[in-house]
Amino acid sequence: MSIWFGEPSVEWANARCEGTAIRSLGIEMTEVTDESLKGRMPVDGRTRQPGGVLHGGASVALAETLASWGASFTVDPEQYYCVGMEINANHVRPVADGFVHGEARPITRGRTTQVWDIRITDDNGKLVCVSRCTMAVLAKPSEY
Repeated sequence: MSIWFGEPSVEWANARCEGTAIRSLGIEMTEVTDESLKGRMPVDGRTRQPGGVLHGGASVALAETLASWGASFTVDPEQYYCVGMEINANHVRPVADGFVHGEARPITRGRTTQVWDIRITDDNGKLVCVSRCTMAVLAKPSEY
């Protein structure tokens, strides 16, 4: 059974990222499964730190992007929107090139908050970063 409200589209999500930090970092959503959202980000000049490896902040940006889109895809967009409340990350392995691949899965999907687990791996499937992101589920303001 799918966790999503309606049928989420990675194409639609990717198209909405023009002119944002998401696009600037090269982040793209790649797949929606019944229980997770997947995406990737290049390890290149946009995402490396001066030491030549993936910047931890770029990993966090990928993690929060996946959690944000994931949470947004689980609620009725006519009634609710989701924003990040808190995120943490443990960086466990450096990456110097290629892509990193993230997969976000909900730990809990409550009425007002959601908690997402995001695992980021390198091109060889080795764990690079583990992150947890808490999302607020907010009612859309009524229009006058």
